[in-house]
This record gives sequence, C-alpha cells and structure tokens, in this order.
Amino acid sequence: MNGEWSLNALYSGYEDPAYLADEQKADVLGEQINALADTLEERNERENLLAALPLLEQEADLYDKLFNFSALRQEANTADEKSASRLGSLSQKNSRTTKAKTRIFSYIARIPESEMEALIAQEPLLQEYRYYLQCIREDDRYLLNGDVEEALAKYGMSGGDAWADLQAYLTSSVKADYQGKPLTLSAVRNLAYDADPEVRRQAYEAELACYEKIKDAVAFSLNSIKMQAISECELRGFASPLEKTLHESRMRRETLDALLEAMQEYMPKFWEYLRAKGRALGHADGLPWYDLFAPMGSNGKKYTVEEAEAYLLQVFGAFNPKMAEIMHKAFREEWIDFFPREGKVGGAFCAGIPAIRQFRILTNFDGSFNSITTLGHELGHGYHDFMVQENRPLNRSYSMPVAETASTFNENVILEEALEKAEDKEEQLALAEGELMEVTQIICDIYSRFLFEQEVCARRKDEFLFADQLCELMLKAQRQAYGNGIAADTLHPYMWVCKSHYYGPDLAFYNFPYAFGGLFARGLYAKYRAEGKNFLPKYDAMLRATPTASVEEAAAICGVDVTDKQFWLSSLQSYTPTIELFKQLTGQC
Repeated sequence: MNGEWSLNALYSGYEDPAYLADEQKADVLGEQINALADTLEERNERENLLAALPLLEQEADLYDKLFNFSALRQEANTADEKSASRLGSLSQKNSRTTKAKTRIFSYIARIPESEMEALIAQEPLLQEYRYYLQCIREDDRYLLNGDVEEALAKYGMSGGDAWADLQAYLTSSVKADYQGKPLTLSAVRNLAYDADPEVRRQAYEAELACYEKIKDAVAFSLNSIKMQAISECELRGFASPLEKTLHESRMRRETLDALLEAMQEYMPKFWEYLRAKGRALGHADGLPWYDLFAPMGSNGKKYTVEEAEAYLLQVFGAFNPKMAEIMHKAFREEWIDFFPREGKVGGAFCAGIPAIRQFRILTNFDGSFNSITTLGHELGHGYHDFMVQENRPLNRSYSMPVAETASTFNENVILEEALEKAEDKEEQLALAEGELMEVTQIICDIYSRFLFEQEVCARRKDEFLFADQLCELMLKAQRQAYGNGIAADTLHPYMWVCKSHYYGPDLAFYNFPYAFGGLFARGLYAKYRAEGKNFLPKYDAMLRATPTASVEEAAAICGVDVTDKQFWLSSLQSYTPTIELFKQLTGQC
C-alpha cells in the first residue's frame, strides 16, 4: 500500500495540459461572469437566473480542482514554492469576479419574493436551489456595493490576512529553551503527552517562557484582526462578530444559548473528573495544567496501516456497510497520505474534492490506537463530503457547527465499541481517559475560548488590549470554565497566542462549533443505539441536507430539537458512566 496520496485524479502536475486548460478556462469563466453582471438589465429574471447559476456552478467545480491541487501539494510539502505561488495567483484570479458576483447576488435578492416563488415552481434547477436563493436574499442585507466588496477583498490580503500570517510565522518559528536545547513551539507542546511527569512540567514552563518572546507582536496581530472584524461588521450592519458568525453558520442564537447553558450546568461533572485525575497523579488541589494530557492506563499495541484498515472496516462494516465501502476505497485508491516526513504539515485533515467525487486525507500515522481514531475521524469528514457530493455544485458547502458532526460521530462508534470490548483494566483506563480528555477539551477549553473571544470583541472597539491584558482575560475565562478542576496557579495565560482559531479575519468565534459538533454527534449516536439500523437513512439524509437547510432544520431530520437545552444535557449526561468508570479504575470513587 502506498503511504502517500495521489493527486493524479486532479492533474499530473503544473505542466499537465488539463491543468493549463483549466487555468485558461477559469479566465474565460471570469470574463463570462463579469459580462453577465454588466448586462443583467438586458434579460428578464428567469433568463438571468438560468444563465448565472450554471456559470457559478462551473466556477465552483473548476476552482475546487485548481485550489485543491495546489493546496494539497503544499500541505504535503511546505517547501513547494511553486504551489504557494500558484495559490496566490489563483486567489488573485478568483477575486476578479468578486464585484460581478456581488452585483449578480444583489440582483437576485431584489427579485420580489412572490415572483421568485413563481419562477421556482416553473424551473427544476431553481427548485434544487431554493435554499441557496433564499440565503442570497438573506445575505443581501449585509452586502456592500460591488466596489466596496472588491476593495475589502483586496485590502484583506494586506490587512487581516497579513496579520494572521504574522501570528502563524511567529508561532511556527519561535524556539523554546527546553533543557538547554532549542525546540519548536509545536515540539515542546507535544511533550504534554509524555509519560514522564517531570518532562511534562518542564515542557510547560519552557512553553510559557517561549511566549514572552513573541507575545507583543502577536497581541498586535490579534488586536488588528479583531478591529478589522468589528469594523466590517459595523459596515455590513451586524451587531457583533458573533452575530455575523451565527448568520453565516445558519444557526439561531437560541440554539447557541441552549448549548452554552447546558455546558455551564454540567461543567462541574468534568471538574470532578479533572480533580480525580489530579488525585490519581498525586495532586491534592486540582489537576495541574501540565498534566491535562498525562497518559493513563496502557493501550500500547501498535498497528500497521493494513491492520488499521482491517480494524476500521470491521467496526464500520457492522455499523454502516456503505461507509465501510467508502473507507476501503480511500485506502486502496491512494486518497490518504499516512506518515510524517520532513516538510509535511503536522496534524490531520480531510479535504473534500466534490468536482471529482473524492476526498483526500492527511494524517501523521504512528501506529497507535489514537492514530486509528484519527483516521476514523477524518474518514467521517470524508463520508460527509460523499453525502453532499450528491448535491448540485452550489449546494455542497456546509456551515461550521455541523462540520464536525460525522467525524465526531465516527469517534463515538470507535471508542464506545473499544471500551465495551476492553477486558484489561489498563486498556479500559487508557480508553476512558482518552475519551474524557477529548470531551473535556470541547467543553471546558472551548467554553474558555468562547468567553475570552467574547470579551476581547466587546472591549477591542474602544481600547487596545496589550499582551498582559489579554493574559488576564484568558486566565479569567479559564477560571470560569475549569472551576476547581485545574490547580489555579498552573492555568495557561498564553492560550490566545498559540491558537490559530482566533486569527481568521473572516471567521470569528471558531470555537463553539467544536462543542456543537461533539455534543450533537453524541446525541445522534445515542439515537443510533436506540433505533439501530433504522436510524441510518435519517443520518444520511441529515448529512446531505446540511448545505441546504439551517442547522435547526437539518437536525430535525433526525428528530432532534437543538434549541432544547435538554437535548444537550442528555448528550453531556451520557458521559457520566465513563467518568464513574474512570474514578473506579483509578481508585478515586
């Protein structure tokens, strides 16, 4: 089995005639879209809609291929300068239609609702795009004129995007002094998972000292990005960056409030787990931050890629044969880049490529059970992508809150089955601890990030927040989110420096979607356990609908009301048996 992915289904290289032809086609499409925007008044509404939608479909599929090819090459080899250059030129090329598309969308939004309904009733294409057209109408309230939209897109490259690049550069290039040796920030942070408690403590101290070198520059990045976001919201008519994020997520504030209220109510149970872990590790007054990821128990079996495939096919073959078939295809047709190597990015992700009805997964497989869980997680994203690939090209993009649903659902399938079948106490402890460690991150840590960003946005409008002030805000948020679960003198004041999620100029509050996805998936998994195979058609239909329905409408397909706090509480309460098992296994009942 080849350990690296193949991109030949897209192009064989930059000299591939198909690649060169598609670049030229992008220019032609851009000219056609611009020409259509200039001549809208020459046609009636039906003619314009039936001209615009196919052009936008072609553009979506074309840039899907072009961007993915360059981006995936660069992720697999960060030294690939040619791909970095191509990404820049593609962004420039794509921006040339920003003004025209703004005019087209404004034109569509101005079609009277009764007239639009009559047109939709007559045209099958428009029927498939009913929700898309509805969203254009809703978005138009916040669109500026074409010249301003074009200017914002261009200035963003030297504004917020540049500040984000600075944060990424500083955090990737700064060196920590660990035991007299220079280590990258990511390397020293990875030592938090080391089995040696002294290594974890020293790594934590080295990490905190490392941030002193870059905190002021990163503070300027964060202040500038948030000021840009606040200013743009004011221009567009959003009350706040959070309101903008909820609008773009197609999610109601009532849903977010229900989620957060349930998390607040149940959070002390996770503090109970943290204190129990702290006592098991010899700490009387809460778990030190540097022991958050301390490994417990033992699940030391190592797996080859072939064994990982067999394990996943066995688990998911029993759960959902259609999903297992897609997984098998991904392994056998070189859709996965498995192993770490020099120049390859860390972590893991899945990139859907709907234009060719495939996806690609990057992971850094090390043979551990965690690597299998990671593969299952990313293959969940791939399954979601497969479901939406059945939709038309403009009906394939789903919002942040539902983006982690299928992936986290897969984790539940893997971990719950493994925990049920584990007979050895050490293996049980490792699995229970792994599950609780992950969910504590999406509950306590995500809640602290939400609180921090909420206060930064509230204060940044009127004041510049220096690094020490940002540290105080972070500590305040962590005290509220972690309660007495974490030793108070070991909290992490610099979490705002290293988390890239704060530095998306166009994407504020990239935090609560993780809690939503994790707990939504947990609730769906409970429904699967109750309903069995009868649940799967609803699950597939829900995934397929995520780009063509609001979050609330998609959830309703599976019989879930996400505005009801009780749904979220029941998802959280399902972790109580695992917490009790952990306490029992560690002798902390």
